[in-house]
Amino acid sequence: MKRRKLFLVGIDVDSLGGSQRVLHTLAQGFAEQGHHVELVGIRPSPEPHSFHADPAYRHTTLYRHPAAPPWRPTSLTERLHPARLGAVRAERTERLHARQRMAARFATAPEGRLVIGSPWAAVWLEAVPRPPGLRAVGQYHESFFQARHTANLQLILDHYAGLEKALFLSEADAAEFRRRRLPNAGVMPNPLPFAAGPPAPLDTRRVGAVGRLDPVKRLDRLLDAFATAAAHRPGWELHLFGEGPEEPALRRQADRLGITGRVRFRGAVRDMAAAYRELSVVALTSEREGRPMALAEASAAGVPCVSFDVSGGVRELVTHGVTGTLVPHGDTEAFATALDALMADARLRARYGRAARDHVAPLALPAVLDRWEALFQEIDR
Repeated sequence: MKRRKLFLVGIDVDSLGGSQRVLHTLAQGFAEQGHHVELVGIRPSPEPHSFHADPAYRHTTLYRHPAAPPWRPTSLTERLHPARLGAVRAERTERLHARQRMAARFATAPEGRLVIGSPWAAVWLEAVPRPPGLRAVGQYHESFFQARHTANLQLILDHYAGLEKALFLSEADAAEFRRRRLPNAGVMPNPLPFAAGPPAPLDTRRVGAVGRLDPVKRLDRLLDAFATAAAHRPGWELHLFGEGPEEPALRRQADRLGITGRVRFRGAVRDMAAAYRELSVVALTSEREGRPMALAEASAAGVPCVSFDVSGGVRELVTHGVTGTLVPHGDTEAFATALDALMADARLRARYGRAARDHVAPLALPAVLDRWEALFQEIDR
């Protein structure tokens, strides 16, 4: 295997999120294989998380401060206020210095590979010169559906077409981008961040949801569905792993539904492999997802999943009626029924769990790193 200089670049690589975890997992995996790896965050995280106690890769952050909230002046006077003009000049200077730092790092790698973690990072990097031998690929960690309803679709079409490869999480998503005349669209799944380990016993009577407590996760739907299903399933609890702005509203909703004593807010957990093994079912009720790591990680632990059918990536991770249950998007009543079926049937949980472990075995880190090595060799040719 050819040892390479690798850069992995994202806007914010240190918040506790799925795409950030993927970048750190890849960086560690590449470094342990002998590559010279540098993970670069353009902006620091407002809430940084440590993903590896002993990282084998170099970690750089270009800006000194997280991004400021969007500012929209209400008058010309406000726009031209000296303090505001000073802030604009300071931001411009910091951006220039950050790009100079990035260019200096690129100059150390006349040959290598650049993995761009998001279309917004690609936009920022276009002003940074890099050696011709430092060849770039772009990743997108959401679904085509999400891109189509945001600025991301046009950003990808504009800024990924000139890269060696544009990588998406599922074949269904890549096919949609090809239909939009993105000729270099390909597929690269995200790796599991931990070894599968022993399977979950599935006897804890706990439904779990894993992810930041943000509006897009629509955990209000999960509370409604759990309240319905749990009404005649004594002893079952709902465990929410993650932190975020929706926690107060979710606590109030649990109180209104009369399930406060059965909903546990677990916060951020470092050992997620152990957390999954505490669960008997994993639930996902998001408004949109690409290829959600929570479903892959739960499956690796042998935990069956119930999920809204929101993307091709979800369908690739959960085979309906084999490894878990897919529910029409937004149908909370059907979600409650699906939860109830798994809560009621230990044999069904065990059958789905065994199949789920087998289904996601190709997402083990060594297997995904092999796919990356094959991609790098393809680019060499």
